[in-house]
Amino acid sequence: MRIDDRIHFCAPSRLIIELGYRNRLPGLVQHLGYRRGLLVTDGFFATQTPWVREYVAACERAGVQMIVYDGGLPDPTTDLCDRATSELRAVMGGRLPDHVVSLGGGSNIDLAKALCLTLPDGRAIRDFGNGVTSDAPIIDHIAVPTTAGTGSELTPGAILFDPSTGIKTAVMDNRLRPVVAAIDPELTFTCPPRVTAESGIDALTHALESFVTRDASEFDRNGSVDPGYSGRSALTMSFARESIRLAATYLLRCYEDGNDTEARVGMCYASVYAAMSYGSAGLNAVHGIAYGVAALTHKSHGATNAVVLPYVIDALCEVRHTELLEVARIFGVTLTDDVEAVRALPRKLRELVGKLGIPTDLNAFGIPQASLKDLLVDSLGVTRLAKAFPLGNIEESYAQIIDRAWHGGLRDEKTERLTAA
Repeated sequence: MRIDDRIHFCAPSRLIIELGYRNRLPGLVQHLGYRRGLLVTDGFFATQTPWVREYVAACERAGVQMIVYDGGLPDPTTDLCDRATSELRAVMGGRLPDHVVSLGGGSNIDLAKALCLTLPDGRAIRDFGNGVTSDAPIIDHIAVPTTAGTGSELTPGAILFDPSTGIKTAVMDNRLRPVVAAIDPELTFTCPPRVTAESGIDALTHALESFVTRDASEFDRNGSVDPGYSGRSALTMSFARESIRLAATYLLRCYEDGNDTEARVGMCYASVYAAMSYGSAGLNAVHGIAYGVAALTHKSHGATNAVVLPYVIDALCEVRHTELLEVARIFGVTLTDDVEAVRALPRKLRELVGKLGIPTDLNAFGIPQASLKDLLVDSLGVTRLAKAFPLGNIEESYAQIIDRAWHGGLRDEKTERLTAA
């Protein structure tokens, strides 16, 4: 407990974690009174797995009609959402679904969130960039993730890439949180190693970032009485702590052996706990800079987070010493000097990123040095994340993080590495 906490915590109406639960979900949908649904997924799940047809058939037997939209894509765009809105409204002929089910990774879940908002009135998703009014109708959403990482099934934001600006944009409202988060770990068992690695490091990033983000007592809620994100508290930190422990135990195991059932289930729990933390506490510099990295490289969200993560944690070694010492111990750092132990943590994280097959610096990630100034501008432009970073001079801190991330050097390493071309 922290007596100065200002807790504003939102969880889904129903959170379910159960092996094989996808087979039981139609019964819950019927029980909740839904009768006409939209399943949002992508071509892979619709054609290369039996999951979509099995779910639709089971719903039909339960008296629930399902329409399938399989046009989901990685990093969905605002344009994709608007096209899907127009196409689906034409197909439905004015009969809107009473619920939307998303099946897939964070991209499909985010697209489904956006469609829950745009389908009722046919509005463009950009209309909601500055907020969602209280009278805007939003369709109920049931999220079924197939990866252990994004946590989008528990969070209030729909993240879409806006081609007009070249960066990712967030549409935020607590009513965009799915009413049911149905996690079936079996759906992650066939994830290839790259997806396992990138989604898993995403979960760890969520947990770490929310564990060290700005406190709820000083978090800028922008005057909102119902903020999507409201800073870290003792409650969010308890979820983050458990997520970090699980990821430290199971992430590399899961990547190295996809048939390790215990590790697969462990990472599903790590992802959920991370989302329970950051879904209220919020995030900061890792995601803020990673959005800019994604705009330059168009690489996956998990990978863009991973390449930045060690350098952001390195910048916080003093201001978040107590918290990062705890994390260092979780990751097996045994140095007796507490300061040295904390300094070892960013190296541990960079080592983990490399073991997961992800580049450990921005240069190797494909970003030219000439683009670093643009990257800094784009990163600072995500103001909601910059304001949450618990350091004084945000612009200077971001610039140093980006420079070190490009050269691949941490603060306690030799300067030759930082100045090498």
